[in-house]
Amino acid sequence: MSGVEVITFGCRLNTYESEVMRAEAEKAGLNNAILVNTCAVTGEAVRQARQAIRRARRDNPHARIIVTGCAAQTEKETFAEMAEVDAVLGNEEKLKSASYRSLPDFGVSAEEKLRVNDIMSVRATAPQMVKHIDGHVRAFIQVQNGCDHRCTFCIIPYGRGNSRSVPMGAVVDQAHKLVETGYCEIVLTGVDATSYGADLPGTPTLGLLAKTLLKQVPEIRRLRLSSIDGIEADKHLFDLIADEARFMPHLHLSLQHGDDLILKRMKRRHSSADARAFATEVQRLRPDISLGADMIAGFPTETEEMFENAVRLAEDCGIAHLHVFPYSPRPGTPAARMPQLDRSLVKDRAARLRAVGATLYARHLDGMVGSEQTILVENNGLAHTQNFTLVDAAGLKPRALVPVLITGHNGKHLTMQVKQMAAA
Repeated sequence: MSGVEVITFGCRLNTYESEVMRAEAEKAGLNNAILVNTCAVTGEAVRQARQAIRRARRDNPHARIIVTGCAAQTEKETFAEMAEVDAVLGNEEKLKSASYRSLPDFGVSAEEKLRVNDIMSVRATAPQMVKHIDGHVRAFIQVQNGCDHRCTFCIIPYGRGNSRSVPMGAVVDQAHKLVETGYCEIVLTGVDATSYGADLPGTPTLGLLAKTLLKQVPEIRRLRLSSIDGIEADKHLFDLIADEARFMPHLHLSLQHGDDLILKRMKRRHSSADARAFATEVQRLRPDISLGADMIAGFPTETEEMFENAVRLAEDCGIAHLHVFPYSPRPGTPAARMPQLDRSLVKDRAARLRAVGATLYARHLDGMVGSEQTILVENNGLAHTQNFTLVDAAGLKPRALVPVLITGHNGKHLTMQVKQMAAA
C-alpha cells in the first residue's frame, strides 16, 4: 500500500477526527501507514479493534500501524504490547502533525511505542478544519469533546477527558467550508454535546449554537444533532424543534435505562419521569419527530421488575430507533465492582429488549406509509428521511435530496415513489 489508510471504530466524533488525523498525517509526510482510531465504549469494541489490527498486519506486512482513539487512551499498554503495532497515540496526540513526524523506530519496546498524554490535563479543544468526511453524504462537525459526568458504567471520560467546547465562530467557519464542498446536511457531534458552551465566555448552549449556525450559514439545508441528554435541553433547542424546518425531526437520546433505582446506580442525572416528560414535549412540538435511544440491558443488580421498567419506558416514549447494549463491565469503572448478573441473563434481556425495539420500529414504519418525505440518498442504495428512517433508494444519485411518497415498507426499510428530482 501507499499513502495513509484510516480504520475507524465507534462514534461520529471519531469519524470526524479520522479526517483530521488523515490530514495531519499526510501533512507530516507519513506514507505506507495505517491509522486505527479505536472505540472503548464496550469490551466488544476493543476486541474488534484488536482483531482489525491483526488483520491489517497480515494484509500489509510492511506498513506502519499506529493505534489511537479512546481504547488506546484507556488501555495503552494493551495495544503497545501487540507485536503488530508500531506506535500508540493518545486522543490529544492523534490530532497533531508533530505526532506523526516523531514516531518511534520499528522494533522498539512496548514502552517506547507510547505517545499518550494525561487526557485529564487537556483544558481546550482546538478547532479543527476538514473539507470532507470520507464515505459519508452528510458532514459531521465536532462542537464539543470530553465529559464532566461520571456515569458508573462509562469509561469514556477517561479516554476523552473533561468537557470542553469548540468556540462558536470556529464551528460556523467549519460549516461554511463543508457546504462549499457540497454537503447539504450537517450533524453536530460531541461526547456530551448538550453540555456545549459551559466553558465558553457567555456560556452559550447547544440550542443557541444550532440557531446561530442556521442563521449565519443559510446554505445548510438540513441540520441534525448526535446523541443528546434530554435533561440538558435548553429553550433554544425546543424553539428549533417547534419552528425550524431545517432542523431535522429526529433526536437520539442517552436514556440508558427506565428504572429509577438503576438510573441512580448508573449516576444518571434524569429520572424515568424526566425522560417521559421530554419525549411528550418534543412529540407535542413536532408530531413527525422520531426518537432514538441507547439503553443498557443487564446492568448490575437489575431485577426482572427493573428490566420491565426499562421496557415500559421505551414503549411509553415511543422509541422508534432503539439501540440496545448488553451491559459490558469496563475495568476501572464503579459498575464493574457491583454485583454482576450472569452473562446468559444479560444476553437474554438484551435480546428481549431488542425484540421490543423491533416492534416499536415496525410500528413507526407503519405510521410513515402514505407520508411525503424528502430523502437524502446515501452511497449504498439507501436513503434517510427527515426523521432518519431508512428508505430503499436504489438507482438514485448519492447526495441528492429527493421528494418522495412513502408507499410501504419491507420490515427494515421504507419503500417509496419519487415525486420529482431535486437538485443534487
